[in-house]
Amino acid sequence: MIYQAYQAYVDLLRPLRVAAGWGAAALGPLPPGLAENVALQNIFAACALISQTKLTHRRPAFGIASVMVGNREVAVSEEVAAATPFGTLLHFKKDTAAPLPRVLLVAPMSGHFATLLRGTVRTMLPEHDVYITDWHNARDVQLRHGPFDFDDFIDHLIGFFEALGPGAHVVAVCQPCVAALAAVALMAEADHPATPRSMTLMAGPIDCRINPTKVNELATGKPIAWFERNLISRVPMRYPGAMRAVYPGFVQLTAFMSMNLDRHIKAHADLFENIVRGESEKVEAMRTFYDEYFAVADLPAEFYLQTVQKVFQEYLLPLGKLASRGRPVNPRAIRRTALLTVEGEKDDICAVGQTLAAQELCASIRPYRKRHHQQAGVGHYGVFNGRRWDHQIYPMVKHVIHSSD
Repeated sequence: MIYQAYQAYVDLLRPLRVAAGWGAAALGPLPPGLAENVALQNIFAACALISQTKLTHRRPAFGIASVMVGNREVAVSEEVAAATPFGTLLHFKKDTAAPLPRVLLVAPMSGHFATLLRGTVRTMLPEHDVYITDWHNARDVQLRHGPFDFDDFIDHLIGFFEALGPGAHVVAVCQPCVAALAAVALMAEADHPATPRSMTLMAGPIDCRINPTKVNELATGKPIAWFERNLISRVPMRYPGAMRAVYPGFVQLTAFMSMNLDRHIKAHADLFENIVRGESEKVEAMRTFYDEYFAVADLPAEFYLQTVQKVFQEYLLPLGKLASRGRPVNPRAIRRTALLTVEGEKDDICAVGQTLAAQELCASIRPYRKRHHQQAGVGHYGVFNGRRWDHQIYPMVKHVIHSSD
């Protein structure tokens, strides 16, 4: 009844949020004569915070209308290159005829939308032809479309590589690194013409036995039956995916926030103070971050449970026991695909060494085609977003892609 309880709670708070929105609209901006009134400032800030701090369940817009290519601003449009009920291969098409390396950016299916990689996309666009896996919210997928499990995730990646055609590259971020490595290994073993030319794995749980984090300890602390019994719920009847078994995105968000609860509490206290002081730029930056962070997506139950079991509990890939549709996954089959692995020194979700493990698993790739980078001073999100991604990590990713193209 997790989902039903959550929905009842949201419905109960809706009148309060509406009233707070009216209050914020009535009070702000405060006229000059009342702008110094501390009580009114605090009431306005409280109303604004209550009305705007909430979870949403639809993907925010990427909002990338143009990028600078050389000295020219080039328009960017989004087009659907392929689609299934569970995911879209989204192409960021640029208004230019110059051929650039085609890159599939594999976003996590882990409770947030692909827009969490907006900064990654924006940085790569000027010098690459970028596609992204835009996974759908499972609560919006009708039950008639059937289940979606770990093998389906791998199948989707292979299908998307086929849609891109020969000569493409893949950059996987976080949780899908295992599936991306498996897909490339299966394609290499079959000598598939669309096998990617390069594979970049960033902050992914290739071998969770190494330097276990709180996330890893949570996954191994309970049997898989506990996860199914306590964390899986049915989508309420009001949504298109009614009665589909899901791992709710709001549960995943709660788990992530609990790892750094003090930080989030302080952030919202700071947001309140910034609203009171009228620090509009700081307020907008914080709101933008949390609008994205609080946009959550439900995961298909089959995929979530199998990921926990295969990746975080049984370590099937590093133990050489992973299979998909009865086909053994053999990373040693990868020979002609260049490999880059990237980790963050302060990553508390996917610890140092877990992604590096891919280097040893892909033993048939010649040493000069393999590279590893540990980025100093960044946590999990800093690996693929922010200043160090832009200026220190991305240049390596670009070099691997362009030297393999």
